[in-house]
Amino acid sequence: MIKKMLKKISVLIFVSLVTLAFNVQAADQPAPQPAPQPTTTVTQPASATAQPTLIPTPPNIDAKAYVLMDANSGQIIAQKNMNQKLPPASLTKIMTMYLISQALQNKTITPDDKVTISKEAWKMGGSKMFIKVGSQVPINELIQGIIVASGNDACVAMSEHVAGSQDSFVGMMNAQAKALKMNSTHYTDCTGMPDDNHYTTAYDIALLTRAVINNFPQDYQWYKQKWFTHNGIRQPNRNRLLWRYQYADGVKTGHTNAAGYCLVSSAKKDGIRLISVVLGAPNDEARAKDSIHLLTYGFRFFNTHFIYQAGSTIAKLRAWFGSPKTFPAGVKKDLYLTTPVHQYQNTNIQITTQNNLHAPIKKGQTVGNIVIILKNKPILSTPLVALVDVKNGGLWRHMIDYIEYLFHKWFGSNSNVKHISISGTPK
Repeated sequence: MIKKMLKKISVLIFVSLVTLAFNVQAADQPAPQPAPQPTTTVTQPASATAQPTLIPTPPNIDAKAYVLMDANSGQIIAQKNMNQKLPPASLTKIMTMYLISQALQNKTITPDDKVTISKEAWKMGGSKMFIKVGSQVPINELIQGIIVASGNDACVAMSEHVAGSQDSFVGMMNAQAKALKMNSTHYTDCTGMPDDNHYTTAYDIALLTRAVINNFPQDYQWYKQKWFTHNGIRQPNRNRLLWRYQYADGVKTGHTNAAGYCLVSSAKKDGIRLISVVLGAPNDEARAKDSIHLLTYGFRFFNTHFIYQAGSTIAKLRAWFGSPKTFPAGVKKDLYLTTPVHQYQNTNIQITTQNNLHAPIKKGQTVGNIVIILKNKPILSTPLVALVDVKNGGLWRHMIDYIEYLFHKWFGSNSNVKHISISGTPK
């Protein structure tokens, strides 16, 4: 019996050595790719013979800070002081609405629920929806009061309904800001009333707005509503772009003496959606004109391209001591790329994978990185993740992998890098 086992192990070692001689250097290579799909959300990239388009500098914006972001890719197209901490005024209500949309999505509240208006909500100053103390108002009307009329009273009423009190709701706001990686934001209320400890940045607001658009598309329709009537009072949406700019469909205005005139706007044209954040403009007219200038600049000189679909296999990786032996890796969310016009074909994809991955491996675990490079400069990076769970293999799998892994450690490397041109040809 012992002789048979030794003979079997000897054969196994021989087979493993032969296999390793051919495969150790190729272990864990990314799978042959459907390289980034040539399908784009806008017009097709120009041919290689097309004359390059000169990209002008961004518009000169007379504001304390601004940022122009592509909503699909999350890339920054233009910015000024985007990380400077500033008071957000009523732009705070975007986070208030984020938590309301989250509660609606989780079904802890419904649009038809009626909210009893407290004295604290009723007596709020500033912009108002003009709700009456003690009355019961449906949530869908309070939502319109927050977005269209910028009602401080509606915000407080909803914060009390969702969290029990405004203080508890503010705690949720700050926790959500942290979860969204709004690292330079802190809230002290749900309305945006002035407070030295109430601040954010243009970049953080763009992150939040992108999350609202992508996470709650069913609620985004409210942001393009021009008029709202409650208690016999008809109020317009203060976002002038809804009347002046045909592609605009949101998002929110804000103003206090400390914050100046602020506007978060979003517009969609030919499949591209852009987000503009202007903070501290000198007046209402300036914030509207500057926002249109930014959006026009982005649409005219930049394109958005679809790269990888969420959940599709981008690479096949080795799972040492695991079952199955290999597993697919990809991206959690659809991956888009924003480039200056006619520059798409000059980009390359660099996929770096980990070669020493041991089971167990959890679905969603980071197993590598994808970097898109334009003219030797990284312009976009996202994690490569496992698309399935990989369990520990059995005794036989451990015996085989133990021998192979020894040779892998001696002759292999800790990571693998593969370059792919945008047309799909490995480099």
